[in-house]
Amino acid sequence: MVLQIKVAHAVTPEGVVDDAVLTVDGERIVSVEPGGGGEGTLWAVPGFVDSHCHGAVGVAFGNPDREANVRAIEYHRTQGATTVFASTVTEPIDKLEAQLAVLKELVEAGELGGIHLEGPFLAEAKKGAHDPALLRDPDPESVERLIAAGGDALKMITLAVEREHGEEATRRFVEAGVHVAFGHSDADDVVTAESIEWGADIATHLFSAMRSIHHREPGPVPVLLSDERVMVELICDGIHHAPVIAAMSIDAAGPGRVALVTDAMSATGIGDGRYLLGELKVEVKDGTARLVTTDGSQGAIAGSTLTMARAFEFVVQEVGVSIPDAALMASTTPAKWHGLPDVGELAPGRYADVCLVDDDGVLHGVLRRGEWVVAPVAG
Repeated sequence: MVLQIKVAHAVTPEGVVDDAVLTVDGERIVSVEPGGGGEGTLWAVPGFVDSHCHGAVGVAFGNPDREANVRAIEYHRTQGATTVFASTVTEPIDKLEAQLAVLKELVEAGELGGIHLEGPFLAEAKKGAHDPALLRDPDPESVERLIAAGGDALKMITLAVEREHGEEATRRFVEAGVHVAFGHSDADDVVTAESIEWGADIATHLFSAMRSIHHREPGPVPVLLSDERVMVELICDGIHHAPVIAAMSIDAAGPGRVALVTDAMSATGIGDGRYLLGELKVEVKDGTARLVTTDGSQGAIAGSTLTMARAFEFVVQEVGVSIPDAALMASTTPAKWHGLPDVGELAPGRYADVCLVDDDGVLHGVLRRGEWVVAPVAG
């Protein structure tokens, strides 16, 4: 079945096509050409790629119930994320193996774009919302077990590179085709630079769970922002960092090295209340997720309740990013970095994954593989 979508602007690899017509046949894009007859009022951008997402609608990815995982995936699709990576949290190796088995099947079925392990090889000093009792060194046996369990579906692992066996583990994961993401690490600028030489090429939620910038002790952030071999994740929810910090980061790295991610946890799409993140209790209040502490003090930020639709809107409205640059960061850049050949661009032969947004970056429609997930309202 052939579908034609007429828009005011379409963001393509060659640039913006005005007064555009997207022609879709089945699951694929056939063409993106001018000649829409002035009917469209929206922008067409590639479907969003969320490469760091823990769940939604009460479901944490890795749940043994396959259909529960699918419900979380489908929610994120309504928010524009036509490609989702399932992120896990720190657990014992045997439990991670069981979660990988569930998630791997969903990758093979085309429901997920890949799997991201966030832990267990993280630093206690920068644990964030991870159970410190379960953190461990990336010893060779554990590394091999996770590589075997994840197979080709395992796309990324967040690693505190300074831990014992950190270099060996980084090189082994890279050899296995797994991107190593610097994160939840207490490494300084020197060790950070060394880890990039070992093969680490992504920064997990830049600024969060790593040393901050100081003019005499620079820490990892300047290294990660300035090295062309590294893609940095930004959680643009107005909670994890201020808009001016996002603007600075995008200016420093360029949209071709920035990925917008949600780090969304199971409360996403539901609202305030108490939830579990791995083995830890989390309270969501006014949309902000934090660990529940025994003494009642404010705990660490525990992921987010962000959606890709809101992240896109935020960078356009609050950070001042153009629609084409926002589209790069929300889709094209992560798709290219993770080697996803069928998504991330509005181009002939790619999957017909399309988000329709207005001039303010607000989402109005979502097409995935040629079928409307959210159909735009006429007029």
